[in-house]
Amino acid sequence: MEKFNLIATTTFGLEAICKNELKNLGYEIINTENGRVYFEGSLRDVARCNLWLRSADRVLIELGRFEALSFEELFDNVYKINWQDILPENGNFIINGKSIKSRLFSISDCQRITEKAIVEKLKTKYKTSWFKKDGPLYNIEVSLLNDVASITIDTSGAGLHKRGYRRLHGEAPLKETLAAALVLLSYWNEDRTLYDPFSGTGTILIEAAMIGKNIAPGLERGFNFNDWTGVDKNILKDEKEKAKASIKNIDLSIRGSEIDRDTYKLSKDIIDDLGFSKDIIIKNEDFRNSKALNNNYEVIITNPPYGERLKDVDVKKLEVDLFNKYKKHDTLSKYILTSDENLERNINKKADRKRKLYNGRIKVNYYQFYGPRPPQK
Repeated sequence: MEKFNLIATTTFGLEAICKNELKNLGYEIINTENGRVYFEGSLRDVARCNLWLRSADRVLIELGRFEALSFEELFDNVYKINWQDILPENGNFIINGKSIKSRLFSISDCQRITEKAIVEKLKTKYKTSWFKKDGPLYNIEVSLLNDVASITIDTSGAGLHKRGYRRLHGEAPLKETLAAALVLLSYWNEDRTLYDPFSGTGTILIEAAMIGKNIAPGLERGFNFNDWTGVDKNILKDEKEKAKASIKNIDLSIRGSEIDRDTYKLSKDIIDDLGFSKDIIIKNEDFRNSKALNNNYEVIITNPPYGERLKDVDVKKLEVDLFNKYKKHDTLSKYILTSDENLERNINKKADRKRKLYNGRIKVNYYQFYGPRPPQK
């Protein structure tokens, strides 16, 4: 099966997590740069990665990479790509673009030149002057960085954070990919209780349940590449069957507190629909009144209100109350994602580790306070 140059894109700060996911899936990493992890694979690998990557945003096929200091160079190098073997005559190809620190700074002109080169190449095979574009979708991007152009085609379609279970986005939603990364960055595993005192619609808890049960995050959705002309539809079907067979039939101890009644009801509906009602228990309560933990090597992973979500909330009091409530829980590990730069000062405690991440466009910190390791069974 033909090998491609593949790119898993991810949020800035999550490259190491995405890289580790790919290694665990058996791939050799070629390179890692801002928001991109490069590796090689076949169309079957495209299917596997779209199904299994939890922290990636998309899986791209890189069709060409070259220096482009002029529109003539851009045209000639795009034309060299074998578009006639990639796009059908009715292919609905759309050109997206971006340019950073490059001479060819006009994105619209780069898109126009790229499309012109593709059309001219397709004419050598299809002998027509006009293409209907009423067939399968091919999202193509021309991306320039420091005068180097990368021509990619998106295999995923909708972003991989769209697992299919979220029905309400809320005021400041936590992307499923970031929620999964928070769990992967922690020391939580299926043998420990996980608790989110600000559980919202349950994204962190649901992602943890999927990780604990080894459920592929893309199992219930489709991907653009599977609609492309000439693609064997059995590839994705086979990979989904393998993924279903690898699900662990185990019980998990995952807990949450949500003070807003409507949000709580929505989270319950989502959890019930997913079949996690025995694994994830959320209560409509203020975390200050919760009895979810009993100092048995549990893990807190949470994304408390911040930024636009704060409104009338006193963030300092919220943080102090959270840490005061569990100050006697000496086996507890705590992982807090927040935009508040003063968390350590507010609670008078230094985090064991602090990671800079992004929740959408909001710069945030992931504060990690490690508890002791549980005794080995």
